[in-house]
Amino acid sequence: MPETARRPESRYGNRPTMKDVAARAGVGLKTVSRVVNGEPGVTADTERRVQEAIEALGFRRNDSARVLRKGRTASIGLVLEDLADPFYGPLSRAVEEVARAHGALLINGSSAEDPDREQELALALCARRVDGLLIIPAGDDHRYLEPEIRAGVATVFVDRPAGRIDADVVLSDNHGGARSGVAHLIAHGHRRIGFIGDMPRIHTAAERLRGYRTAMEDAGIPVADAWMSLGVTDPERVRRAAEEMLSGPDPVTAIFAGNNRVTVTVVRVLARLSRPVALVGFDDFELADLLRPGVTVVAQDAGRLGRTAADRLFRRLDGTLVAPERIELPTRLITRGSGELPPVG
Repeated sequence: MPETARRPESRYGNRPTMKDVAARAGVGLKTVSRVVNGEPGVTADTERRVQEAIEALGFRRNDSARVLRKGRTASIGLVLEDLADPFYGPLSRAVEEVARAHGALLINGSSAEDPDREQELALALCARRVDGLLIIPAGDDHRYLEPEIRAGVATVFVDRPAGRIDADVVLSDNHGGARSGVAHLIAHGHRRIGFIGDMPRIHTAAERLRGYRTAMEDAGIPVADAWMSLGVTDPERVRRAAEEMLSGPDPVTAIFAGNNRVTVTVVRVLARLSRPVALVGFDDFELADLLRPGVTVVAQDAGRLGRTAADRLFRRLDGTLVAPERIELPTRLITRGSGELPPVG
């Protein structure tokens, strides 16, 4: 590097320190600390001088030293179900924004809906001394986390509750949302309504099926076994389930899809039919409003789920929370046309 481009060398060694910044800006060490850590109590002019000194010296905060002093790594872990699922994009982004506001780094990974992989990933994050964990659980037994929680790792579950331990959870009103979506179809004259959902062991899938059953029971409509299909969301499995419901002497006149992946496959199946079939899906998805008709959905706010869970995690890290809590966020029905089609046949 040319001599003229070299940064000033610290009189305390090659790496500039806060003392160097304080000396150059003509302020006290505590003032520099306040600016570096974003604390109040510094005038705009003083903050400007400190920032100019930081830039001129090339100072970087020593987070390793802060970890040793505070016993924190300023990092949190997020265990998702599937990084490729569009539902988790805004959720992860919201968590990252909250973490950044608290000066923490977010590390995330995917369990691929495998309980063993979830446990392996969560414990690997704990071994790297994250301060807290946000987990979208794949398994139903989380006792493996009890030693980590006792050791001080704050833990909040998102979208689905923990299994066999008492822990904070933030989730959507899956039962109420499904109930309102199916009731909407019933209100438009449908009586033969199919339900296609995810694997029944998954909390959200089971709750949405329960909401479907509740709405049908409320309306006094007996549910035929052939109208319900739960399993993997593989497009081929969903396609077969939809085609079976739509065939025979008494086909369904409407379908309630249990998540966005199911909805997309059902849209493709319905596009090949010569008769209209009503559709309501749980979860919004990209371009749903541009289809003809637009797809009516029960929308949950993934970003709000992430923000609420992350806020809860940092409150627990700050020691302001005592008892674990279950927080259930509302869903909303977005009508676009597909759920308002009248029954045919």
